[in-house]
Amino acid sequence: MHVLIADDHRLIVEGVKLKLAELDPAIEFTVALNVEELRAALDAGVRPTLALVDLTMPGARGRSHLRETIDRLPGIPVIVLSGSEEPSLIRELLDMGVHGFVPKSYSPDVMLSAVRLVLSGGVYVPPMMLNPATGNAPTWPQDIPAAEANIEDRLRGLLTDRQIDVLRLLALGKPNKVIARDLGISEGTVKIHLAAIFRALSVRNRVEAVVASRRVSGL
Repeated sequence: MHVLIADDHRLIVEGVKLKLAELDPAIEFTVALNVEELRAALDAGVRPTLALVDLTMPGARGRSHLRETIDRLPGIPVIVLSGSEEPSLIRELLDMGVHGFVPKSYSPDVMLSAVRLVLSGGVYVPPMMLNPATGNAPTWPQDIPAAEANIEDRLRGLLTDRQIDVLRLLALGKPNKVIARDLGISEGTVKIHLAAIFRALSVRNRVEAVVASRRVSGL
């Protein structure tokens, strides 16, 4: 396993390396402390398993270094590390194609869980994105089972029973592979259901689908 870490804070870099070693003691790292070093690593043909990229590292011009990393590492998941927790920024980066957004205020264990989810094919979204009105962790559906029937009644006017099942697992942060396994269907079928859900809720991605479902439910 090979991980590219692009961040100018050496303490963060060493902390990330130490925590990720729990995944694989033989893990290899490429470290870039600024955009110039990041670009040099990409020019050298580095092909990591995963890339963790700081949003505001030295030499950064807006999001251009992140866009370049995504474009030059096709098929390789990119997770953003950032001191910001602004929902609009997180939506923008997810739309750009990142596979996760981990605020630097979060614990190392959360970061490790996010990496595990992304490596399994999922997308890590900070909990506040699932309940933007309060900034709290998501409450639907695992925390309020008494309201689940009401949610489903409202959603049934837009989605099929199977699509509601997919949406429920989506809200738990499960990747397509796990959703397919839990529902006994293929990953291809999951993707078809997701496309139908996005159309029905007039959204573009997984995060917006969960947020839209909460608006529809009135929660």
